[in-house]
Amino acid sequence: MDDVELLVDLHSNASRLGPGGEAETRLAITLSGLGGRQSLKIADIGCGTGASAITLAKSLDAHITAVDLFPAFLEELERRAKAGGVSEKITAVSASMDALTFEPSSFDAMWSEGAIYNVGFENGIREWRRFLKPGGILAVSEMTWLTSERPDELDHHWSGAYPEVDTASAKMALLETHGYVPLGYFALPEYCWLDNYYRPLQERFGAFLEKHDHAPAAKSLVEAEQSEIDLYERHAAFVSYGFYVARKLAD
Repeated sequence: MDDVELLVDLHSNASRLGPGGEAETRLAITLSGLGGRQSLKIADIGCGTGASAITLAKSLDAHITAVDLFPAFLEELERRAKAGGVSEKITAVSASMDALTFEPSSFDAMWSEGAIYNVGFENGIREWRRFLKPGGILAVSEMTWLTSERPDELDHHWSGAYPEVDTASAKMALLETHGYVPLGYFALPEYCWLDNYYRPLQERFGAFLEKHDHAPAAKSLVEAEQSEIDLYERHAAFVSYGFYVARKLAD
């Protein structure tokens, strides 16, 4: 397996592929004003194994188009959706986030939890805007500095891994620049990282390494993941995912 295949294998049966929580998805739904509306069409971009898509399907009168590049994640999403009784409300689509072919103005909401970084925050909010109906909702979680200053090792790591990491005020300004009205923002609490994502990930390390006979590439992946966990535990006060909810302005 190459590095990407190993990464997919490590995460393929996970309930979450990044920090987040059901309560936080529901809070974003509340901020969006989508509750109570009927026959919504929502695109969940970079849906992974379906944590947010399933919550959206259970919480709203909506059909969810769940998009991810990797079929293994979508297969797990479909299994979880069936178990949760919402399979008829979710359509899984294997596609690249930066090559979406939806019709213009076809969705009431574009949703993306912990995935917009794959195309870049500014590029994503600009490119996905055209798929929203007038007044449509954008809801994304994005790596965000919680303070104006931070430890050097944290700054070095995330600025190298994702140069668009910035403060919430900077992200809000980008939303306004690209034709949105911000409706709400909150930072994910620590349990969204530790209890919901990192601890279950650590529990999979042993079986993953055994499956791959402790191959150097598998060990390197686990070491990199553990290094990120250690970094977060040292500096959780300075960084998180910020959840941004905004409404599309008329053109």
